[in-house]
Amino acid sequence: MITVYTGQGKGKTTSAIGEAVFAYSEGKRVLMVQFLKGSTYSGEHIGLNRLGIPLIQFGVGCRWSGMIRTGLKHCTGCGECFRENRNPEIALELVQQAFAFVLAQVEKKTYDVIILDEISHALNRGFLDLNQLRELLSAGSPLHLHWILTGRGMPAALESEVDNWWDLNALKHPFSKGIKSRRGIEY
Repeated sequence: MITVYTGQGKGKTTSAIGEAVFAYSEGKRVLMVQFLKGSTYSGEHIGLNRLGIPLIQFGVGCRWSGMIRTGLKHCTGCGECFRENRNPEIALELVQQAFAFVLAQVEKKTYDVIILDEISHALNRGFLDLNQLRELLSAGSPLHLHWILTGRGMPAALESEVDNWWDLNALKHPFSKGIKSRRGIEY
């Protein structure tokens, strides 16, 4: 089974986490790997860790993450963490490490559900070849693994191989009115 959450709106990672929590509650072994994300202050990192669902990040983090995590500073959305993860010298190595890690988990049959969060960025920026991803997805028997792929601009070339394809786009969001996110709710 392969599920994709893509689109320009919010909720892609959140939808994947919803599936992760449901699967975990049913006794499934769940792993979430974040490609080109390294902000250790994120709610998903803290929440999944508390539940016992491993979340492994392969990305450059925010230099303010310690203060943001404790509430001393608020994420301003400066994008520095994303810019660093677009540096080809850094990103290519991180993506290849993430890919090798996931492949090893598939070969060991450690997990029942594997979430590849923000995998579309690795594909769209040329840090991971689409055929590499296809080989990975086919390495886990369809009966054994449920794959969940997230990220904006998921390559349409994958659509024929995917069982569930969600395109999430905002119709209305408080950010457009300048309303900031609230810790523990929106970010």
